[in-house]
Order: sequence, then structure tokens, then C-alpha cells
Amino acid sequence: VGLISPPPHHDIYSIEDLAQLIYDLKNANRRSRVNVKLVSEAGVGTIASGVAKAKADVVLIAGFDGGTGASPISSIRHTGLPWELGLAETHQTLLKNGLRNRIVVQADGQMKTPRDLAIATLLGAEEWGVATAALVVEGCIMMRKCHKNTCPVGIATQNKTLRERFDGRVEDVVTFFQYMAQGLREIMAELGFSTIDEMVGQVNKLKVRHNIDHWKYQNLDLSPILFNEAARADDGIYNQKQQQHNLERVLDRQLIELAAPALYEGKAVEAELAIINTDRSTGTMLSNEISKIYKDQGLPQPLNVKFNGSAGQSFGAFLAKGVKFTVEGDANDYWGKGLSGGTLVLYPNQQSSIIAEDNIVVGNVCFYGATSGESYIRGMAGERFCVRNSGAKVVVEGIGDHGCEYMTGGIALILGQTGRNFAAGMSGGVAYVWDQYGDFDSKLNAELVDLDPLDDEDKALLLDMLTKHVAYTGSSVAELFLSNFDHNLQQIVKVMPRDYKAVLEKRKAEAENKEELEAIDG
Repeated sequence: VGLISPPPHHDIYSIEDLAQLIYDLKNANRRSRVNVKLVSEAGVGTIASGVAKAKADVVLIAGFDGGTGASPISSIRHTGLPWELGLAETHQTLLKNGLRNRIVVQADGQMKTPRDLAIATLLGAEEWGVATAALVVEGCIMMRKCHKNTCPVGIATQNKTLRERFDGRVEDVVTFFQYMAQGLREIMAELGFSTIDEMVGQVNKLKVRHNIDHWKYQNLDLSPILFNEAARADDGIYNQKQQQHNLERVLDRQLIELAAPALYEGKAVEAELAIINTDRSTGTMLSNEISKIYKDQGLPQPLNVKFNGSAGQSFGAFLAKGVKFTVEGDANDYWGKGLSGGTLVLYPNQQSSIIAEDNIVVGNVCFYGATSGESYIRGMAGERFCVRNSGAKVVVEGIGDHGCEYMTGGIALILGQTGRNFAAGMSGGVAYVWDQYGDFDSKLNAELVDLDPLDDEDKALLLDMLTKHVAYTGSSVAELFLSNFDHNLQQIVKVMPRDYKAVLEKRKAEAENKEELEAIDG
């Protein structure tokens, strides 16, 4: 089954969205650095300032001549600018905004020599990325077939025969970097620097060559790159501070205390808490603690927590197996992002007079990148529902545009209307839509999917999911469906990706052939 790598990040449409993702990742692993990679281009300094304000630990300025072998030729040849331009602009803009000491600046893009590292440092980078050169040392011959599984030297392939051709040695890579470091130390000594920190941003050590005999050089002005922006009194010229994420105040600290019997003694735990919309990434830090102890097996005994109120962004992000969160109220964007085996339930406040199936009770980008787990939502969700879902089973009562986009696995049951462009880029998993009004065809992107009839397995699966939906949420929509199950099944549309269907049929045929051979041998 093919996996389409979407050009945009569908959970990031603003600096605020990026800040939320960084916050999610920090909750998921408090000891890790969060790096944000930006393509060198005009205006990249302004974006880098936003990245610093979003509390990333590192911003990487990537040059246009990087060696990514899986990129389209058009991107390799026509995207981005030299890293020198973007790096200089980034360093100067961060200094101008008093943000330089908050963040580490890296640069990459065909860094091959100690001279490259020295120039990058003088332009404002304290760290560097070396990728293509290190791969060449290991034997890469730049065939640019990294995405085709046909790498002739056995580096970027899962093919066992091709991998046997790999003859790279760790010692060669170590030697390469030792010589790079030695060369940089020699340049630093010539310039009078004893540490990298002293060297960062000292553009006065760079001089423009004037012995270039080329007509294009006549109109070349490098003064913007070599402009020496002074640091503010309260700022520094390199990274000196750690970003403050205020993780000591998150709701998960309380959750981890409540879950101690489940975490350390293997006991079942039930609890109830209030929640407000400033409680973000709830469950993420808890799941990190679970994964450190139980890996991907999850808790041995259930941890059930009931929340009352309005859940903030990224509720249940990366939620681990064995944890069940129920929210009576509503929720914001990124519900169940990266769901990893946990169970999420949402229904409106029981004292509310709203009709759940006619109202949006959870925001956009639910289950983005979910890998496993279940969720039952009484009410409608916003746009980009189940984008890149690869394994979660979810029920909802209506969604906005771009549902199940780039989905590769899992099951989505939509008991209501969908927005336009449903199933665009969907290459795996199955979606079931209750098409009561017969207009779903007009909202479907049928480029990669077919509408298939239901079989007995589908009917059993739908019965199970609907029964759970009623039990968890008290859904009147699911109750209505179950009250006339066989009739309503006729209005269910099954959205099946063609490649995924072909793989399932092939596996089924192989299993049948194996059974026949075993019967003959027996």
C-alpha cells in the first residue's frame, strides 16, 4: 500500500499551531530537544522569530542544495535559497527582536568541509547538520532512489539482497568527523577563537573576494549578509537560556499522582476531575510515564478518568493503552492526536439542552496521526478529521471538510454528514458513512477509493461499534440506527481504498491456498 507524504502539515496553519505541537512534544518527552527545520528563503528570519516565540529549542536553516534523495527533481532544483542567505537573515532578525539567546541556530545543506562549518558559525550558527557527506563516506553514490527501495549500495533499502552490498564502516564516519573537527579548530586558531560560542555571529571576520572575473559578480551585493546586527542589552549573540514551557503546572502532574497505583502496583484506578480549556495535552505526560515502564504493552489494569468541563487542545494526545478518558462537555482541536492505544469518549453536558448530533462538540484535526486505540464522540467534529489515521477505530456523528485525508489504516464510522473532499489521498483503512440523504457521492474524492457493498464482517463490526457508542455516550443517533439495524445498513456507504483492497484480497487468496496445501499434505 502506498503512503502519500502530504506537502503541508495539516495540523499546522499558524505559529500558534506550531507552538501547540512543540508543547505536545515536550509533554511527550520532557528531556528531548524540539527542532524546527525551515527552508532558507526570503523572509525566513521572521518565521524563525515565530519559531523562537513558539518555544522550540532549535531552529535549523536548510539550504537549497541538500541531498534528499527522495525529493522530486523540481523541489531539488527550484526550491529554497543557499543556507548562507537564510542563516544570516535568521541570526540578524533574532538579534533585532531580542530572541537570539533563547534558541539554538543550526545550518545544513551540503556541509562538506571545515571551511563550511566556520562560515556558518561566523554567520550565526552554533550547530551544523552534516548528512550527505556522511552518507558518501558510508558508500552512498547519490543515485537519488532512496524512495524506491532499489538503493544499489544497500543504504536506503529493505531489500535483503541489496543490503548485503553495504560495506560502510563506523570507523570511516568517525574519522571523517574527526578531521572536520580538527580542520575547524585550525581555522578557529587562525581567527583567534578558542570556543564556538566566541565565534558565533562574528561576521567581521568574513571578507568579500574581489578577484572574481565574472559578469554576474558586477551586480552582486553581499553587504546584507555581512551586516553586523548588535545584540540588545538583555539578549546574547548565541543561545544562553532554556525555553520555559511551564510543564510543572500541567494537569498531568495530578493525573500521575492519581495513577500511581496503576503505574507502580498494577491496580485498577478510577478518578474524576474538572477540566478547563487551558488544560492542554492532557494525558500526554502520563502516557510518557506509562511507556517508560510498560513500553507499548500499556497498563496491565485499566485507568479510567472522567473529566467535566471543556477540554483544551490535544486532549488525549499519544494516549497509551490501558487508559480511558471520558469528557462530559466539549473539546478543542487535536483531540486524540497520535492516539496510541488509549480510549477517548466525549459527550455533551447532560444538563445541556443542545442536540448533540446537530452541534460541533470537538474541534479540528482529531486523530491526526493516530496509530491505535478507540474513540466515541456524541456530536459533530470539525475539519480534517482522521487525517493520517493509521490504526484507530473512531465513531462520530458528522464532520467537516477533508475527512480521512491521507488515511492509511484504522476505521472511521461517521453517523452523519461529511464535508467536501472526503478520502483525498486515502490509501488504507476503511470508512463507513451513514448517507441518509444520498448526497455523499458529491463530497467524495474518488481518486484512490471505491464505494463497496457491505459484507458480513462489516455488519458485525458496525454492530459492535454502534453498541459501544450507545454504552459509552448514550447516543440517540446510534440508538436510532440500532432500532432498525438491517434497514439502516442499506444507507451505509463503505469507502475502501483500491490498493488496500488489493492487498487484502491477495492475503486472503494466499491464506486459502495455504489451507488447501495443508489439507492435501494432511
